[in-house]
Amino acid sequence: QVQLVESGGGLVQPGGSLRLSCAASTSIFSIYAMGWYRQSPGKQRELVATITSGGSTNYADSVKGRFTISRDNAKNTVYLQMNSLKPEDTAVYYCNAHRSTTWRDYDYWGQGTQVTVSS
Repeated sequence: QVQLVESGGGLVQPGGSLRLSCAASTSIFSIYAMGWYRQSPGKQRELVATITSGGSTNYADSVKGRFTISRDNAKNTVYLQMNSLKPEDTAVYYCNAHRSTTWRDYDYWGQGTQVTVSS
């Protein structure tokens, strides 16, 4: 079992920045693909960004050029740097850890952190 704890959310004005962090309680953090997802009221959870164990990244079109995902395997932590924030970025942001084996997939989720972009 992997526990994920997000932090760094809050209220920010349009055009501002926030950095989300997600700390994982596993000694094998480095083999997990990590991701950030978000969910707004009345909408389905959507992918924001992912980073593989090898460091390859993928972004939703809506955040490309504004958000950056990174990981520090020594600290068992994944980050999401969010710049040029827009009101439509308002959502609860969730951290995900994923790995696949021959027999099954493992998926773990954090409790979420609220990001509100408003003037």
